[in-house]
Amino acid sequence: MEKHEVVLLKGMYLAPYIHLATSLRGKARHAGGNMFRHQLDTMATLIDYGYIDSILLKASIIHDVLEDVPDFNVNELLSIDSESPAVYQLVMEVTRRPGQVKTDYLKQVLKNGSQRAKVLKCADRISNMISLGFVNDPKFIARYCEETEVYIFPIALAVNYDMFDELLNLVISRQQYLADYEFLHQHRDELQAKENRASLKTRLDF
Repeated sequence: MEKHEVVLLKGMYLAPYIHLATSLRGKARHAGGNMFRHQLDTMATLIDYGYIDSILLKASIIHDVLEDVPDFNVNELLSIDSESPAVYQLVMEVTRRPGQVKTDYLKQVLKNGSQRAKVLKCADRISNMISLGFVNDPKFIARYCEETEVYIFPIALAVNYDMFDELLNLVISRQQYLADYEFLHQHRDELQAKENRASLKTRLDF
């Protein structure tokens, strides 16, 4: 990290946003952990890609709060600092509305989302795709990979090719897991029979 970036980070008023995000501690994730940690991981992903934008980073810390905390008091956010209204607007861009179909939501981000919203969505998906490595549900993994290819790849290509490249590699790794899983599932009986024969031979030789 460059010295001027450290100075910029040092001057950001992040603690109140982190405090708001702690309301997500009780929200478990499919891959384990909780949504609070995911907020900070998304922020870390942005910093890793060189985004030292206070509004973007503040929004990343609370990007799931409005969606996942039904009784959240928006005034708590709007009263933090002078950037709060812009942070709120950005969070709303990446917030799925109640009853909104997931695909419609992603299309909306792609078509109408601001540059910041698209970057934030990519960082969010990178974090989610990494966590997908701890998920063992093939149907969930397949659906998530397909969703990433169809909707998130175009968003990433519009804002940051390096993010697209990471997402591509993450999807490939998950698809390889699915292929390996399918192979083992299809040949499970055959592999078990080979293992039994090898075990029997070892006992006989002994």
